[in-house]
Amino acid sequence: MALVAGSYERFIWGFSLKTLTSATDPSSEALSLAPLFSYPAHTGPVRCVAAAPRAGLAASGGADDSVRLYDLPNAADLGPLFDPPAAVSALAFYSRGPVPRNLLAACDDGSLLLYDADGFALLASLRAFPRREAAEGLAVHPSGRVALAVGRAGALAMVNLVRGRRSFSCRLERPASAVAYAQDGSGGDRFVLTAEEKVTVHDSEDARIIHELDCGKRVLAFAPAKSGVLYTGGEDRGIAVWDLSSGKVSSRIEGAHATRVKGIVAFDNCKNGSELSNLIASASSDGVIRVWDVRTMGNERSTPLAEVNTKARLTCLAGTSLKFLQLDLHSALAKYSVDFVLIM
Repeated sequence: MALVAGSYERFIWGFSLKTLTSATDPSSEALSLAPLFSYPAHTGPVRCVAAAPRAGLAASGGADDSVRLYDLPNAADLGPLFDPPAAVSALAFYSRGPVPRNLLAACDDGSLLLYDADGFALLASLRAFPRREAAEGLAVHPSGRVALAVGRAGALAMVNLVRGRRSFSCRLERPASAVAYAQDGSGGDRFVLTAEEKVTVHDSEDARIIHELDCGKRVLAFAPAKSGVLYTGGEDRGIAVWDLSSGKVSSRIEGAHATRVKGIVAFDNCKNGSELSNLIASASSDGVIRVWDVRTMGNERSTPLAEVNTKARLTCLAGTSLKFLQLDLHSALAKYSVDFVLIM
C-alpha cells in the first residue's frame, strides 16, 4: 500500500509499506514505510490530498490555486492543473471498480470542479454554495451520482453529478469541517459530519441525525471503514474507533501521537482477507506517520507496526493499496465503459 502526505512547507511525500524479512531469521517479518518521493509540489501550503483506491493515482490541492497529480507506481509528479479559480480546500476521487473515473476539487470561492480522470479535462465548474462561501470538506457517494460539500460558514450542499448542478443546500447549526459517506454494521447508507469536538451520523436519505458522537476534543481527522466503524483523531492525540450502529466507542489508542492527529487512512479497500485490510495509518502535526493493526487497538499499549518522521508540519494524509498498482488501466476502462454515470 502507499501513503501520500502534504505539509505547510509546500512539500508532498509518498511512502510505500514494505515487508522486511530478517537475514538471520527468515520467519521473522517487519513492516517499513519506504520513501517513494518527496517534492516541493506547491508554492503555498498543501491543504488536501486524495488517492484513487486501487489505481496508483494521487492528487494534491494547495493554497496556490492549483491541483497536482502523481503516479505512485513510477513515483512521478505528473504536473499541475491550473483550472482552480481559488485555493483548493478538498479533493475526492470517484472510482468505478479499480478505475478512477472522476476527480472533484472544492475551492475557497465556493466552486466545485469536475475532471475526467482519463486526461483530466475539466468537465464542469459548479457553484456549490450560493454566496461564494469557501468550501471546507467534500465527499462523493459510492454510486457516483451525488456529492456532499460543507462550507466554512456552515453551509451543507448536495450536488447532482449526473446533471451537473446543485440540488440542495441548507445551513447547519454549527459549521462542519469535514464530511464523508459511510455504512453502518448492517449496511445502512450514512454520511458523517464533524464540527469541533462533535461528529454526527446522518441517514443519507433524509439527513436525520442518527447518532451524535462526543469526542471530547476537536476532531481534525476521521476515516470511515467498510466494517461499520469510524476512526477519529484530533487534538486529543489519540485514535478512537466508533461503532456506527450503536454510536459507542469500541476501542481506542491513547497517545497515538505526541501532537495533534491531522490525518487517518483506513485500508479497507484491499482484497478481502488480506492482512492489509486490518491496517490503518495516522499522521500528526509534528511530521510523524504511523501504521497500526486495528486488531491490537484497545490493548494497554498499542505499538505501531511502522513509523516514519517527515520532520515537517503535516496537514493531510491519503492512502491507496499498492497490490493493485500494476493494473492494466486500458483493459479496465473497456470493462467499465458501459457504466459511466458522471458527466462525460
